[in-house]
Amino acid sequence: MSDETIRVLLADDHPVYRDGLAVLLGSIPGIEVAGTAADGAEAVERAADLQPDVVVMDVRMPGLDGIEATRRIVADSPHIGVVALTMSEEDATLFAAMRAGARGYLLKGAGQAEIVRAITAVAHGEAIFGPAVALRVAEFFQGSAVTSDPVFPQLTPREREILALVAAGRSNAQIASALFLSQKTVRNNVSNIFAKLHVADRAEAIVRARDAGLGR
Repeated sequence: MSDETIRVLLADDHPVYRDGLAVLLGSIPGIEVAGTAADGAEAVERAADLQPDVVVMDVRMPGLDGIEATRRIVADSPHIGVVALTMSEEDATLFAAMRAGARGYLLKGAGQAEIVRAITAVAHGEAIFGPAVALRVAEFFQGSAVTSDPVFPQLTPREREILALVAAGRSNAQIASALFLSQKTVRNNVSNIFAKLHVADRAEAIVRARDAGLGR
């Protein structure tokens, strides 16, 4: 193999998608599929063993999820770039992947050229996001710049994040899945939110949150 070859580890719990992506990438000059993993724990183990240039990481996997696997891989081997590849369009999932150390984030509907471009960019130390994802990142930071004082300053950042999802109509189970929290933790946060906002129930909290611009 040439020194320019990018060695890639693919981590996805769906064998059809994983094997199909392996065949696709294996046909691209300059990319070598060094190995595959069926879950997060295996991805961490194989990354440590194979030391690929890039890990293409599914976010939602049984056992150890892709977010925690990314965190562990980056902590152990900072030179390995991680591209999160997922079906999830939730902002919470996107930012959780970024906080874990992912340098790329693509939706599974991305085409071959977009995936190859992301792998190549991340292998060379760049950060890259698909067009739709990049737009959401820009909108998030533009919104942060415009609003210097957060709404409901009595809430913690995590509580505001959960309130926004409540206002968007998400159930506790859906919020727990999106934020990679236990349902008990979400319930406790929701109770704290109700107490701090002096609201009696979820419906009243949603009205207050939407009036403040959350969850739209």
